Amino acid sequence: MQTLLILIFVIGYLAIALEHPIKINKTATSLITGVLCWTVYIVSEHEPTLVLGELSHHLASVSEILFFLLGAMTIVELIDAHQGFKLITDRITSRNKVTLLWLIALITFFLSAILDNLTTAIVMVSVLRKLIKEPETRKLFAGVVIIAANAGGAWSPIGDVTTTMLWIGGQITPTNIIKMLLIPSLISLIIPLIYLTFKMKGSVHLNKADDDSQTNPHELIIKTQNSVIMLLTGLGTLLFVPIFKTITHLPPYMGILLGLGIVWVVSEILHSGKDEEERHPFTVAHALSKIDTSSILFFLGILVAIGALESTHLLSSLAQWMDSTIGNQDIIVIVIGIASAIIDNVPLVAASMGMYDLSTFPTDSKIWEFMAYCAGTGGSILIIGSAAGVAVMGMEKIDFLWYLRKISFTALIGYFAGVITYLLIFALLH
Repeated sequence: MQTLLILIFVIGYLAIALEHPIKINKTATSLITGVLCWTVYIVSEHEPTLVLGELSHHLASVSEILFFLLGAMTIVELIDAHQGFKLITDRITSRNKVTLLWLIALITFFLSAILDNLTTAIVMVSVLRKLIKEPETRKLFAGVVIIAANAGGAWSPIGDVTTTMLWIGGQITPTNIIKMLLIPSLISLIIPLIYLTFKMKGSVHLNKADDDSQTNPHELIIKTQNSVIMLLTGLGTLLFVPIFKTITHLPPYMGILLGLGIVWVVSEILHSGKDEEERHPFTVAHALSKIDTSSILFFLGILVAIGALESTHLLSSLAQWMDSTIGNQDIIVIVIGIASAIIDNVPLVAASMGMYDLSTFPTDSKIWEFMAYCAGTGGSILIIGSAAGVAVMGMEKIDFLWYLRKISFTALIGYFAGVITYLLIFALLH
């Protein structure tokens, strides 16, 4: 059974990677792969009830991510409909590619630590759409956004799902993880930026701002006020999600759904005096119609497939095999980080947390800090290695092989630069 599962997953993965040459949509492939993995599992299992229970367990976890993604995307679309991001893009006037690249990357890095890498990637790609007209240039910037979002999420306890898992599980503390991982994470972004700085030349063709010269001054004031209100409300609700989680202990998707409800109400109030046709572009129904549902279904298929690999103990077996074969913990964690570019970092970290208990490796041990960095930033090496990458892939229609050619090498350089930096910092402090 396990051999067949691995074969199905590998074939499905290759079909996703070769989406454009074989002309089969990656979402269809991921859904088929996910369902086939569970079909093989339940057919070969003597107790189908047990498999159904495990499927329900995984679906609950997957649904949390999907609802979070759906809520965050809708909030971003509502801000965009009210031209909230125009308030930001109007203040970014540089046409120099290098200057703009560094500016976008650093904003993404620090914003990701406050929000999370997924939400930040969605927000920043929306900003890029307002800024950059050329599709190829925008794709390159979007690739850097993925690296920056994952790097920014790695050093914050609320910036990445895996770091949050380690925090909640008692493996790390917020103060220590920030102290140990801030510089390595920043290095993992700066090195790719320096590399791209020498390769990148010229200026970008900025998208032209909407011409408001013909708009009635009173209407223009109201329009600007609405933009400010929706931008502040939207970003405020996104920032409130980790606070809501800390206070209530409810999962993040509950916070994002609350935020969506608040933004929805504010939008309804702002346009309450308009007729149905005028209100429609500012409604949630319209925002939902603009969301790339295909990318959400792709995410569903991939995570369901990975859930099958976890339930059949393939991932934990892999972790145990590495422990007995490789032996060196630093190398094992580095390999886990690289593996997270192929297989989602959440089950990899979950499996690792099951391998090493807190009695042997207490809170803030080296293995937990290093794992938070490697699993967080390693996902940038391939576009499907992180939630941020999958979201951007769907939003900008970035091809797997294009990312592999243009971004993966720089992300890999940054990953190992951060690894070396962390090991040096740990050696100096201990």
